Amino acid sequence: MKYSHIPVMLNEVVAGLNIKKGEIVVDCTLGGGGYTKAISELVGDKGKVLSIDADEMAIKNAKTRIKNKELTENIILVNDNFSNITDIIQKNGLEKIDAAVFDLGLSSAQLADEKRGFSFNIDAPLIMEFGGKVETSKTYYIVNNYRFEDLEKIIREYGEERYAGRIAKAIINNRPLKTTKELSETIIKAVPKNYERGRIHPSTRTFQALRIATNDELESLREALTGVLASLKKTGRVAVVSFHSLEDRIVKQFFKKESLACVCPPKVPICVCHHQPKLKIITKKALTPSAEEIKNNSRARSAKLRVAEKI
Repeated sequence: MKYSHIPVMLNEVVAGLNIKKGEIVVDCTLGGGGYTKAISELVGDKGKVLSIDADEMAIKNAKTRIKNKELTENIILVNDNFSNITDIIQKNGLEKIDAAVFDLGLSSAQLADEKRGFSFNIDAPLIMEFGGKVETSKTYYIVNNYRFEDLEKIIREYGEERYAGRIAKAIINNRPLKTTKELSETIIKAVPKNYERGRIHPSTRTFQALRIATNDELESLREALTGVLASLKKTGRVAVVSFHSLEDRIVKQFFKKESLACVCPPKVPICVCHHQPKLKIITKKALTPSAEEIKNNSRARSAKLRVAEKI
């Protein structure tokens, strides 16, 4: 299967990172290689792009494209989770980096893969693992073994689903659920018929919640942001494209906290935290895709871009 994906807000990301010849840039989410390709051409032969992906299929695709001269040879490919960013940088002989980018959306290839279970539009096993190859599925275990309280919490907090209780109860009452189709049909029956007035599919939020829980996505993002900040050179920039409010909130709060001179609670009269600002926020307000881009790529509609610079 060809691993393809249209990079969202590519021009805005590249402009925000302010990339120069000879620089070292980390693409924390290789995917289909859209950002990696653009960045590798900008840094030139003397620069490097360290491209990371937990999905082995993305790495294999990029290796083939390098071999076929579709991608340049100044790219280092790493099959790992971006939460390990600090170790990855060190193991590849790089002390500091000039820029980093995250595209937190699922790739089109992952959604289309019939064996992965990311999409409710394709009947597949309940897997949802970014790594792809698994002996036992965490998603399957969550769906078929978690208590009501724990399942409801995942769907409510990670999916921001108003009908989390109904859905969790329906899942438990219909166990065992083995495929995405069985799960989706159970969700549809659990929610009101006029769910979201047709704006989104009834299964969207629950599938998002299960995927986040399966891959521990939010904690991985926090760890990766901390690692990138520690690895950036002064004036180095980090750009993050997120696709739902949970991710965007983490990025926004991280940038804000690291841009403040004091993070003491408001009731503390004198600063005792000794916190030093490490970032300057470049995008005071998150950037969103143009109407033209959304028209050409509907999956871009919920994207938000935030950029910050190390000081």
